[in-house]
Amino acid sequence: MSHDATSAPEASARKLSGRRRREIVSVLLFSGGPIFESSIPLSVFGIDRQDAGVPRYRLLVSAGEEGPLRTTGGLELTAPHGLEAVARAGTVVVPAWRSITSPPPEDALDALRRAHEEGARIVGLCTGAFVLAAAGLLDGRPATTHWMYAPTLAKRYPSVHVDPRELFVDDGDVLTSAGTAAGIDLCLHIVRSDHGTEAAGALARRLVVPPRRSGGQERYLDRSLPEEIGSDPLAEVVAWALEHLHEQFDVETLAARAYMSRRTFDRRFRSLTGSAPLQWLITQRVLQAQRLLETSDYSVDEVAGRCGFRSPVALRGHFRRQLGSSPAAYRAAYRARRPHGEREEAAAVAMPAVPSGNGESGGVPQPRRASGAGLLGHATAALTAPQPVPAAGKPESDAYAAGASAAPGRPSLPGQRERPVG
Repeated sequence: MSHDATSAPEASARKLSGRRRREIVSVLLFSGGPIFESSIPLSVFGIDRQDAGVPRYRLLVSAGEEGPLRTTGGLELTAPHGLEAVARAGTVVVPAWRSITSPPPEDALDALRRAHEEGARIVGLCTGAFVLAAAGLLDGRPATTHWMYAPTLAKRYPSVHVDPRELFVDDGDVLTSAGTAAGIDLCLHIVRSDHGTEAAGALARRLVVPPRRSGGQERYLDRSLPEEIGSDPLAEVVAWALEHLHEQFDVETLAARAYMSRRTFDRRFRSLTGSAPLQWLITQRVLQAQRLLETSDYSVDEVAGRCGFRSPVALRGHFRRQLGSSPAAYRAAYRARRPHGEREEAAAVAMPAVPSGNGESGGVPQPRRASGAGLLGHATAALTAPQPVPAAGKPESDAYAAGASAAPGRPSLPGQRERPVG
């Protein structure tokens, strides 16, 4: 998904300070960080692979706080440099932060702010996005993180445009990636941006990974909500919506069930989840369609009706926009990857029949309802999908949620949003 560079000309115009070098990469490590994410930039930028045609970077591993730094499995790391090394780098990488609930050290945040002001490229891998957000570097910008933490990032930093669907987002001088292995995708993208496709391809071959991965995080999304919503009065409305996706209803219906005006409901829903209720509802319908395409033999037309879309055309438009392919193509690709017996078993588990009004089994397949605290266990983490921007002076249309035609489809390489250079 592209992002117009003209919307933030200062990002592309900022020059690198004279004391910084473009080939120097500083990786900022903290105690408690997972070792896998931390090792990704160390491997990509810290090993000399010039014999394979990969240009060399100079790596400075920097401690973001006093050491020793403890990581996964109780290992202790001693970084050869401190925050002073960040002042020499043209690229600063923050791997996954140790806890999304704890604030990063202020000295490290100041170092990141100075680096950005002096033209350095700032990179956050996985929950490293929380460190960048705490430094104020993501304000007003698109960003991503691990899908599981995207709602929390959006709620805690409402000025950040969080997109949990992307593998990585390149916004010029600030870049973020999704969880774990998506850090490899972003680091390869940086090499590609710096030295071209051949260099990135050579590095990918050495790492034994694809040079580009298509698709985003949608296939990995769990149906769960942020923990904070469990005790909120809106939880009951959200649960009702998820159990009635086969019906055609709009946000006005949800607002009425919450005994709120539409304006109040929108504001309350956004403050709780970081997402507009309209886009959340569209996302749920698409995810329900995705499950039915995987676990049933319903035609695309039938799937559209069972997910609350007014027409198959509307389903196809929204599906392509969110998942990057048509429903038919998605089903064909999914079935090609799974044996027939495995599909039948998945269908039997995922599609228990809902009793109809006359007591007979049948009707629309529904997710099984958990009891007590698990009531919302089948909601989705895709609460922060980017909002369609209404035309000036026009409110969002609920016909969109009920199944009006979607905006143009996603690009040929979904999951990789980058800002054009130049």
